[in-house]
Amino acid sequence: MSAPHDAHAVALELDCTALPCPMPIIELARHLADVEVGDLIAVVAMDAAAAVDVPAWCRMKGQDYVGADVTDDGRPRYVVRRVT
Repeated sequence: MSAPHDAHAVALELDCTALPCPMPIIELARHLADVEVGDLIAVVAMDAAAAVDVPAWCRMKGQDYVGADVTDDGRPRYVVRRVT
């Protein structure tokens, strides 16, 4: 995983590490409106399906999948830019 953005630019980070599939995506959808259009929202998820689900959700919902990186403690994090 690469670093697609400045970590300080993330407006909201959702800790979904304890949630099974499909809950990280449900949380992302639930909290998208909590950030302004143009802002970044990150989903931290240990669910292996999140690597596929987050980009697919972005395509379906017209949002911008920025990419994946890892948190300071090594957990996968998926970053989305709110478009609408």
